[in-house]
Amino acid sequence: MTKCRHCAASLHLSLVDLGSAPPSNAYLNDQSLQTPEKWYPLRVMVCQRCWLAQTEDFAQASELFTADYSYFSGISTTWLAHCENFVIEATRRFRLDSKSLVVELAANDGHLLQYFQTRSIPCLGVEPTASTAAVARHRGLAILEAFFSSALASQLVSEGPKPDLIVANNVLAHVPDINDFINGVGILLRADGVAVFEFHHLLRLVEGAQFDTIYHEHFSYLSLIAAQKLFSSRNLEIFDVEELETHGGSLRVYVQHVGTGRFETLAAVRNVLEKEERAGVTSEAFYHGFQLSVQKIKIDFVSFLINACKNGQSVAGYGAAAKANTLLNFAGIRRDLVHFIVDRSSAKQGKFMPGSHIPIVNEEFLRSTKPDYIVIFPWNIREEVTRQLGYIRGWNGRFVTAVPELVVEGMCELP
Repeated sequence: MTKCRHCAASLHLSLVDLGSAPPSNAYLNDQSLQTPEKWYPLRVMVCQRCWLAQTEDFAQASELFTADYSYFSGISTTWLAHCENFVIEATRRFRLDSKSLVVELAANDGHLLQYFQTRSIPCLGVEPTASTAAVARHRGLAILEAFFSSALASQLVSEGPKPDLIVANNVLAHVPDINDFINGVGILLRADGVAVFEFHHLLRLVEGAQFDTIYHEHFSYLSLIAAQKLFSSRNLEIFDVEELETHGGSLRVYVQHVGTGRFETLAAVRNVLEKEERAGVTSEAFYHGFQLSVQKIKIDFVSFLINACKNGQSVAGYGAAAKANTLLNFAGIRRDLVHFIVDRSSAKQGKFMPGSHIPIVNEEFLRSTKPDYIVIFPWNIREEVTRQLGYIRGWNGRFVTAVPELVVEGMCELP
């Protein structure tokens, strides 16, 4: 019987079963394309004691976050603007200056810390993947290449000052031992410091049928109800929360030590908790029906691709993201239906999507081939992509998104 990774209760309630797939960021090159891939079951269960949604563990973190990890957060201009706005606000709100210290956990390519650096605020990034850490160091940032843990937190405390601010954007979902991670934050954070976490909101995931945000690298899926239980178990408290539109709907939570924190708990925390309660997050009924919604998205998308193929129309994709891999592998789509995928990241170009083996190309290839349809896999940045690739309308190309429902630009019904 599978146990909850937070409270160790037995898991009985299923959110979704997506079959099996290779790790979503295990992109292939010409050589690895000729060797067998590892596929793992991809299922999400919900704990009925603490309401943490979580994958069943079949792959180790070391197999998912490798040295050549290909996800670089700084590719999206929308995300960069989001990060810079946060730095501006956090600097003002928490009165950060040249005497402060900011630590970012899972700093990736340094896309956020660079904005603290330009303001002469001392900062340190903790990042386990060599590929992204190298880019961050190239920006002149101090990066510790390691997985964050309680043990590492203790080491950092023994070597230097505790940070005034810890930032952990979109990393809570990625850690297999979430209790140890949060405990480490408590160890590292100074007594009156603040830790800020962003994560995809489970409420939005379920209500929007955003199943393509589920993949092996995401071990946990969080509501504010579950997050509050996680932090309070480690003597930390949430004093503020913001609802964001990033990644299809996220929460930004502000956390401090119980007893020594400086901030009063704001009404926003109670408001989001009550919203989740009204939606039924703490009831089985809330999770029932998600599997059927996912099945419909799959059937509609595959039907569209088959019809396009029958009509002699070509289909390409944009964004070799983890979202794309979840959708493609769950739907069983291969390069006969989606011929290639365009991505701006040079780290992905020339490689192949795991599982589907669809080639990843640069934008010039798109311009030369002029496909009839482009499927935007990272639907959360649809507006950014349609602006960037607006020129496809010059050859009557159309944009398509599949989640949360099939939308074909300029068409009122499925072709």
